[in-house]
Amino acid sequence: MTDATPNNAPLTYDQAGVNYDLIDPLKVAAQRAAAETGAHLASHGFSEVLASRGESAYVVDVGPMYLASIVECLGTKTLVADEMALLTGKSYYDGIAQDTIAMAVNDLITVGATPLVVQAYWAAGGSDWFGDKVRANALVAGWKRACQVSNVAWGGGETPALAGIVADGRVDLAASCTGIISPKTRLSVGDKLGAGDAIVFLAASGIHANGLSLARKLAERLPQGYLTDIGNGQTYGEALLAPTTLYSPVTEALAKEGIFPHYCANVTGHGWRKLLRHPKQLTYRITAVPPKTAILAFMQKECGLDDHEAYGTLNMGAGFALYVAADQAQRVVDIAKAQGIDAMVAGRVEDGPKQVVIEPLGVTYGAEELQLR
Repeated sequence: MTDATPNNAPLTYDQAGVNYDLIDPLKVAAQRAAAETGAHLASHGFSEVLASRGESAYVVDVGPMYLASIVECLGTKTLVADEMALLTGKSYYDGIAQDTIAMAVNDLITVGATPLVVQAYWAAGGSDWFGDKVRANALVAGWKRACQVSNVAWGGGETPALAGIVADGRVDLAASCTGIISPKTRLSVGDKLGAGDAIVFLAASGIHANGLSLARKLAERLPQGYLTDIGNGQTYGEALLAPTTLYSPVTEALAKEGIFPHYCANVTGHGWRKLLRHPKQLTYRITAVPPKTAILAFMQKECGLDDHEAYGTLNMGAGFALYVAADQAQRVVDIAKAQGIDAMVAGRVEDGPKQVVIEPLGVTYGAEELQLR
């Protein structure tokens, strides 16, 4: 391993080519334009749930239930899988398939939805990409298995060959997911979120599918690149490719027990700053942090990131956050563990300025550090 030195300066997400200060204003502008189209639903006899604007999934009131939908792109994790295939001769696309579905499913469930249908978008740099039978079969098998874990139907998809748009030998993966919120009392858009709620974290399996631009940049300066041992017997590449946890079994199990979160946050881009997603003026006080997965502890050290940068970029062991009534928090933990996903009561919601305060680390994120609406 190497340490951050003057010749190996700290490596941030911004330096890896991802600058949310440039990306987020476009998101806000798009949301404002999109909001002007919501009135069209009335001509079909439906209406939007206005509070879902700016949330991780969009919700429409269709009468007896709500309809929720989302589309998500995987990002650059495929590039790590491709490099590792060259180095090891193995295909990692079964796990990549789960990553892609998780990006959509884990967003959809934040609003209280039961995922029903997943659609695939696999855009390759040329037709030859689909000719690698081992890789293609792994993608299909992994996609099917992730659908089975999430208890969703795979409805179909699109497989364009986009030479000149997607790089030769590469693939751009995305998934859309549609679900229902039934009964309507399952809707979770933060209207019940308030002081006194407990914050429960569901454990992450690794880096998931966010922060890969930073991870790839780090690989360039590791002594053995993706084959560098991270200290637990795993190579850097193997650890990065751990599939993203699918959290819908937990939210479905909670619903069966009559537990409906007041709010949820999928901890993806923006790291723990994502805990600030709801516009209410509330303080999210974190009093206990989960153990870092080995890959994220390694990345923080090798990138030379302080806690403010690391926890504001990566999931750091917390893949999903549930804001629940305080008297239900331990039950939520127990139900998650029964589904095979570790969980912990991490903190509480308080009246106060809009901020995340991570007490054990002395780190605070203010409202200005997450502008998504």
